[in-house]
Amino acid sequence: MAVWSFVLGLVGLLVFNLVLGPVALTLAALALRRNTTRRARAALGLTLGAADLIVLAALATTDHTLSWSLAT
Repeated sequence: MAVWSFVLGLVGLLVFNLVLGPVALTLAALALRRNTTRRARAALGLTLGAADLIVLAALATTDHTLSWSLAT
């Protein structure tokens, strides 16, 4: 679960941050609660899941959109 939370948090920075951010947070919290041996990976998943939601909030407030846009 720790590895999946890290992977989903990392992917969530680019796509589907509305869905993948909370999933990464949940998986990381479950992995930490179950005393995983990969605590650092779970902590990174927790951090990236939170970053996903922060990026979502920043995009929603600045562009009034929920996705990345490279075009001007």
